[in-house]
Amino acid sequence: MYLHHVAAYLPEAVVTNAHFTRLNGLADEWIIERTGIRERRKAGPGENANTMAIAATRAVLAAAPAFAQDSIDLVVAGTYTPHDTIFTAAHAVQRYLDINEIPTVSISSACSSLLNAVEIVEGYFAMGKATRAIVVVTEHNTAYNNEEDTMAGHLWGDGAAALLISKERISPDDLSIAEVITGGAAPVSKADESVTLKPVDKGIVMPFGRDVFQQACLYMAKVTQILLDKHHIATPDLTYLIPHQANLRISKNVVKQLGIDPARAVNNIDRLGNTGCAGAAIGLAEVWDTLKGGDKVIITVFGGGYSYGAMLLNK
Repeated sequence: MYLHHVAAYLPEAVVTNAHFTRLNGLADEWIIERTGIRERRKAGPGENANTMAIAATRAVLAAAPAFAQDSIDLVVAGTYTPHDTIFTAAHAVQRYLDINEIPTVSISSACSSLLNAVEIVEGYFAMGKATRAIVVVTEHNTAYNNEEDTMAGHLWGDGAAALLISKERISPDDLSIAEVITGGAAPVSKADESVTLKPVDKGIVMPFGRDVFQQACLYMAKVTQILLDKHHIATPDLTYLIPHQANLRISKNVVKQLGIDPARAVNNIDRLGNTGCAGAAIGLAEVWDTLKGGDKVIITVFGGGYSYGAMLLNK
């Protein structure tokens, strides 16, 4: 299958580290040293996971006129910060598209939902139940975040991205989705309590950040190496590695383990914070116009819970 285009939506409001210095005394330098984050985006009044999903959908369709809107026969959306658990982001996108009676699926596997969503598309295509899909990943972290939490309150940002995927090639510029690997590691260590979001309690909390760090570094490097080995790709031949944007130190650790040139790692966490399952897709959108024939891109992700995955794209 093929990735025809990707586009992102980011809210206008920018929240710098100075906000958290005023709020709870966390120094700008400390936040940058620990996370790499300098600022993040925050959804405005009236914005939510659904509206941002629609905005990303609008952007990707505007940028890809060859992908006819009315040809879409599958919608898959991923988020762990829903605006509505019944009228989901996928339903909101379908309603915006005004395409009735097609499969419409919303999922959550924490920050790794992007690749699980792509795998769902892969399954529908394989079964002959769809031929053109839109995948939307959207996070409204600030709707759930407790900013006064000094352990994780400063990590989160809002944003969304949309991907147009087809069973057959539409354009010579399409990226081939060579392989997607996902997995769950819920039995590992503190997966059940390291990152939680219980809306009736106190929002997103991360009491075991070190465990998250260790498992993310382990699984993101491991699953990326599996793809490199399986497809006989030497690290110098990898154009970009796009890691989940959870923490700049995690990204640097994964890059070091794999022996990849740091300049080939795509990072936006310094500007956007942790945008959950949308972060890597936003990163792909940011480098999309630089890709050329022969390029190879791997997206690698890890989510609280724990879940992980990697996807190889060939230009």
